[in-house]
Amino acid sequence: MTYFQAIGYLKSFINYEKISAWSYKESFKLKRFRDFLAIIGDPQKGLKCVHVAGSKGKGSTCAFISYILRQAGYKVGLYTSPHLNDFRERIRILDHQVVKPVSRQAGGDFEGMIPQKELLRLVKKLKPAIDKFNLCLKHRPLSFFEVYTALAFVYFKEKKVDFAVLETGLGGRLDATNTVNPLVCVITPISYEHTRQLGNTLREIATEKAGIIKRQKTGGRRQKLVVISAPQEKEALKVIKKKCKHTGARLYEVGKDIKYQKIDGSFTVFGLKAIYPDLSTRLLGSHQLINASAAIGAVEALSFYRSQAANFIREGLYNTVWPGRCEVVSKKPLIILDGAQNTASVRVLKKAVKEKFSYKKLVLVLGVCNDKDIKGICREFYDFSDKIILTKANNPRATEPAELAGYFPAKGPYITGNTKEARSKALRLAGKDDLILVTGSLFVVGEFRG
Repeated sequence: MTYFQAIGYLKSFINYEKISAWSYKESFKLKRFRDFLAIIGDPQKGLKCVHVAGSKGKGSTCAFISYILRQAGYKVGLYTSPHLNDFRERIRILDHQVVKPVSRQAGGDFEGMIPQKELLRLVKKLKPAIDKFNLCLKHRPLSFFEVYTALAFVYFKEKKVDFAVLETGLGGRLDATNTVNPLVCVITPISYEHTRQLGNTLREIATEKAGIIKRQKTGGRRQKLVVISAPQEKEALKVIKKKCKHTGARLYEVGKDIKYQKIDGSFTVFGLKAIYPDLSTRLLGSHQLINASAAIGAVEALSFYRSQAANFIREGLYNTVWPGRCEVVSKKPLIILDGAQNTASVRVLKKAVKEKFSYKKLVLVLGVCNDKDIKGICREFYDFSDKIILTKANNPRATEPAELAGYFPAKGPYITGNTKEARSKALRLAGKDDLILVTGSLFVVGEFRG
């Protein structure tokens, strides 16, 4: 088997990131995945995990936690989704002994992503067990996300990471990552998303997200799980509090137990154990202060189990790189990439653009998946853009640009068939003092970034 054959094998599994309509409860069976993990030796057991769920800010928060821990001298496994350009971005190891300068070349923005030869080796290693398991008629075959999560667990165990930071894929309760026994859980802001699968109310969505909060047993003794929550809507917070009470978890809230204050060009976090002044991050937008505060709370909470990395928080936050999220990739014209995929994320993005950038006209490049709140997203962008270019990613879930055009009456949007056309059109329309904002879908962002 070659590396490209291995990638073809991984692509052969059902991938719910590319399907719009499917049954959430029928498709996601945690017992099935646990059964498979048991067959391959339960690689998730023994991993010291920080588990992160929520609607927005999950990836940024995972990145902050990972870079802080790496700065403190730990080897950190980082598992996130989706990827922008390469499967390997999802599985990374940040090692304090291997620190490379940030570069756009050769995957430099995704430091420590699993090498091709390692991914090939793991696929070869697990393929017999996967194929045998999938032949069993008593359950559905494993999905792409389940297979890739298993690869991540095995890789992190083999490489003996000190901590594994895991981002949930969809929801949390039935997510493949929820087979771990975490030391700390983080719940980032919860908003309306994936309503077909997770439910139509914040209470239902929060119930799925808070499903990563569960009773702990470590070394035969019951431990109190630590939960760090970002500020939440009242309905969502009620669900989180109830779940923490039921499981005996200890809840700390950003804005209540962990506070932050913006001071000129820096910010201060009043954490659980100390005050951290003069902090800064290269991730743009005031919403990143919430993510950074939650990350600091998570790192502090690890002191219940291991020494915390208090002296390295400042360096870790500043060194954090998280591409595709309010990312500036060009200056003249200014080009910003951000995978805002729901109305709450769009509002956060608009606020960040207004606060951080000056420009003459804004050229919007927009592509949206068809299972998102298309109407709400388009409504938010309607009066925010001077020129609008509608496009689609090479993904079965992509909404046709002509359909998106119906949400922009009288705006005269340009229709393009793919992100390559959209890029050419945007560069022709934008002057050197204008801003090109590429958003609506991480798939569009990834293709545009290329």
